[in-house]
Formats: sequence, structure tokens, C-alpha cells
Amino acid sequence: TMALQIKFFIIPIRGIQETEIEINRFLRSVRVVNIEREFVVQGENSFWGMAVEYLTGDGQGSNTESGRSRKARIDYKEVLSPEAFVLFVKLREWRKKMAAEEAVPVYTVFTNEQLAQIAEKKAATRVDLQQIDGIGEARIRKYGDAIIAIVTQ
Repeated sequence: TMALQIKFFIIPIRGIQETEIEINRFLRSVRVVNIEREFVVQGENSFWGMAVEYLTGDGQGSNTESGRSRKARIDYKEVLSPEAFVLFVKLREWRKKMAAEEAVPVYTVFTNEQLAQIAEKKAATRVDLQQIDGIGEARIRKYGDAIIAIVTQ
């Protein structure tokens, strides 16, 4: 069965290379139905918002993001160890504060999946953070020290 899904991307006007790689990887992995784009003017924090409608199912590999999104929400309390879940909650609280300060949606700072991987792997160095899908140099420069401080405390 085919299922219509939607994925949102925020493309900052600076340091777009990592986002470009992530978007191109995603677009190659799914059957795109429609793409909506909008430029949001916020001075130095201006960005492109992109909504991609795509189909899952019928041969889409279960390894892709689209394969995972067929399930409803992931309950990270069930998926992560108790210790990793405590760290995940701390990381989410920090992310919420950062997003509020920057006036951006929380998923533009880090996705739940990225935070779960940070917590699971106890990513305590910039090299550890680079190993997580979708986290590039720009995010590591911007948030790396804060993440490492939370993980190592």
C-alpha cells in the first residue's frame, strides 16, 4: 500500500551545504508527489522552508526515513535505555530553550531522532556528533559545545 507522507526542511541562507546533502539524499530515497517552497525573511536568520509530499510503500526500502515514518510516533521511553532516556529528556529541554531563543521550530535545532542517537551513543565529542545522520559542521559549530556539556555532565 502507498501512503502519502510529508517532510519539512528548513534551509538556512548560510551554511546550506549540509542541508543540501540531507535534502538530496532524502529526495533520492522517496517518490516525490509535490514540493512547496517559501522564503522566510528574518534578517541574518532568513531561510527557505520546504515541504515535500511523498509516497511510501511498494518497494521503498525500510532503511529510509520514509520506511520508518510508516509507524506512528516513536515512543523514545520504550526505545531507549532508562539512562539514555533521561539524557534524551535533558537534550529536548535544552533544544526547546534554544528554539525559543532563536524563534525557530524545535526540529530545526535537532530532530527527536538525532537527539535520541546523541543520547544512545553518549556523543561526548565533536567527532561523535559528526557520526549522526544529518548533523554537519554548521550545527556542530553552533550547538556542539552545549550538547557535549549536557552529555558529559
